[in-house]
Amino acid sequence: MNAALERPHQRASDALLIEGYASLFGVEDSVHDKVRAGAFAAALRRRSVPMLLQHKAGAAAGHWVRMIEDGRGLFVRGLVEREAAKNLVQNGLNGLSIGFQAQVWTARPGSGRVLVKTDLMEVSLVAQPMLDQARFQVIAG
Repeated sequence: MNAALERPHQRASDALLIEGYASLFGVEDSVHDKVRAGAFAAALRRRSVPMLLQHKAGAAAGHWVRMIEDGRGLFVRGLVEREAAKNLVQNGLNGLSIGFQAQVWTARPGSGRVLVKTDLMEVSLVAQPMLDQARFQVIAG
């Protein structure tokens, strides 16, 4: 299943254009959760998802211009526009983390869950992602 959320590619001249994977399908995170392909599809069709800094409510870092589930995971591209966030990125911040509510999941043997359907609330720029491979890179800026 492929779900996408896109905005026109307009970019402020001083914004940083970033892209990466906020989640990878079938890869265990630090709390032993795994996300199944399609888990974000309904949320991506329903609304735009904010870009926050360190999951802090009201701490917008910029905005996402593209979010799509592909064969690997949840791919995101966005513009980092706020000065504090840009400074952190320019000094090495490169982690991504999803803020979500699990709607449908199954328990994994031992611990953790397989997330089948989530309500994706936000995707944050973070220093320490729960999924170590959830990283972004600066494309332009």
